[in-house]
Amino acid sequence: MSTGLAILFIILALIAGLVGGFFLARKYMMDYFKKNPPINEDTLRMLMMQMGQKPSEKKIKQMMASMKVQSDKANKKK
Repeated sequence: MSTGLAILFIILALIAGLVGGFFLARKYMMDYFKKNPPINEDTLRMLMMQMGQKPSEKKIKQMMASMKVQSDKANKKK
């Protein structure tokens, strides 16, 4: 096998590995954030209290539901 052909195979393998790694990492992170959303009810409650609002359970549930709908819409676009 010639040296040029060996270098070509190494470069192609490197590019394939980078592309494959990117998509695997992207899939892993999307699944992780779906299972563990960055904002939960306790975090939302604490943020509302810091803004000077008294969070009711109904308001918290409404905000969580609207965030879930927005997340679902963003996932369907992709």
